[in-house]
Amino acid sequence: MSHPTPTRPQRGGTLALRLGQSSVAARIEGEVRVSAAEFVDSVAQARLKAAAVRYKVEDEVRNTAGKLKTRVSAAKAKLGDEARFIKSWIDDPGRTGSVTPSGPFLARAMAAQVDPARAGKVIEIGPGTGPVTEALIARGIDEARLILVEYSPEFCTLLRKRFPRATVVEGDAYALSTTLAGHLDDKASAVVSSLPLFNQPPARRSALAKDAFSLLAEGAPLIQFTYSVISPVPRKGSGLTASVSDWVLRNIPPARVWVYRKAG
Repeated sequence: MSHPTPTRPQRGGTLALRLGQSSVAARIEGEVRVSAAEFVDSVAQARLKAAAVRYKVEDEVRNTAGKLKTRVSAAKAKLGDEARFIKSWIDDPGRTGSVTPSGPFLARAMAAQVDPARAGKVIEIGPGTGPVTEALIARGIDEARLILVEYSPEFCTLLRKRFPRATVVEGDAYALSTTLAGHLDDKASAVVSSLPLFNQPPARRSALAKDAFSLLAEGAPLIQFTYSVISPVPRKGSGLTASVSDWVLRNIPPARVWVYRKAG
């Protein structure tokens, strides 16, 4: 008696055919296809989100790096100015009078005493590295109106680089009329001084004020800061009126601004 040879299931075809076209197999196959499609879609979405996050992080890193670079540059400039002041003070403490430039709050307090609408040049004596000069420009004084009188050749070079439209005169502010000969066509609208007056005897301080007022228009001010509690320009017999600001406590050390005018 012969036995029929068993037939092997055919290879290939869909999963439903291999499982005998059962409805369960067809449903499984459909679910697998849907799940695979959803998986591919979720992977694509995840990649898009990752790219967006990476772009945002990179953008924030670039912005942060730019801000840090700006701050570092500003810090280097500040440290450079302070180093120049220290060197100048070591070379000639009687003329420099301070190991640091005026702080921004003091500089603004001084510049606030100058009226930008008043015609005439503004003379700044003892500008150093230019913090008060910057405050005067921010106040609205055209840079071309500024005459900067500085004794230090190094500071003069720096000032010409930083304020190319200003007139920088290398010379002695204690002989102001002589130093500015040929630089001033008309009376000035203000003299702003950062000189360390208390390093000089009273007679020389009085002479400086008298010389400054010979260059000033009627009613124009001489502006001077000091760390002291008393007037840096001797008042007795000066023929000047004076007012003084509150202490600028955010300057180190705290300072006040004196404003002098000829008595009417």
